[in-house]
Amino acid sequence: MLKDITIGQYYPSDSTIHRLDPRIKLIATLIFMVSIFVINKYWAYSVVLISMLAMIKLSNIPVKLIVKGIKPLKWIILFTFIINLFFIPGDTLWSFGILKITTQGLNQAIFMATRLVFLVAGTSILTLTTSPIELTDGIERLLKPFNKLGLPVHELAMMMTIALRFIPTLLDETDKIMKAQMSRGADFESKNIINRAKNLVPLLVPLFVSAFRRADELAMAMEARCYRGGENRTKMREIVMTKADYIAWVIQFIYLIAIIATRFI
Repeated sequence: MLKDITIGQYYPSDSTIHRLDPRIKLIATLIFMVSIFVINKYWAYSVVLISMLAMIKLSNIPVKLIVKGIKPLKWIILFTFIINLFFIPGDTLWSFGILKITTQGLNQAIFMATRLVFLVAGTSILTLTTSPIELTDGIERLLKPFNKLGLPVHELAMMMTIALRFIPTLLDETDKIMKAQMSRGADFESKNIINRAKNLVPLLVPLFVSAFRRADELAMAMEARCYRGGENRTKMREIVMTKADYIAWVIQFIYLIAIIATRFI
């Protein structure tokens, strides 16, 4: 299940989305994330769905890979749905003892579950279509104005990218530790949730040790290559806006206007 999480992974391809400027993709992802929380009508999510399917098609990413990334979060989505369903006050639709389903609660539960699905799918497209170097350069260029305030923009961009890219690595390490402990009798598949939670505790120590070891190895590798941060550092490939990037800007603007318009229709 842990290997099904796609956030932080890169899917190599020579698609239209892969070739876009990373700054465009970062801003598009931000707009997409905001838009799914701005929408307050069911039919308006069709605009989001069509837009996301178009991005998946243009990026040549298999739809099953996106679905695969959503599956590990099914319990979080279900929990969010139940919490909103039973604890949002409003006009009663059904009640049994202390449990009560309201019209507002049902609507909010559907909205939140849908938003989480779109959020995971949308952010996965960013990392699947952007290499770590491009992602670092894109974040650095977007944050460049903050250099004047003394903010270490390059170091901050590097840390954010490394943290994002370490997600699949740590998940893979967790999966290996779980299999090693299962071979020694640990039970991670018990139907008893309390027992499963207790069995997860012994994972923490080896996982933290592994994470610190990998961080130390990465630091030594960067030191060995004379890495000194962003000061006077040149790039092998400079980010340059192309015609496709300007078209993407226009499409983003139209998408944003369409989403805002749904609140007044």
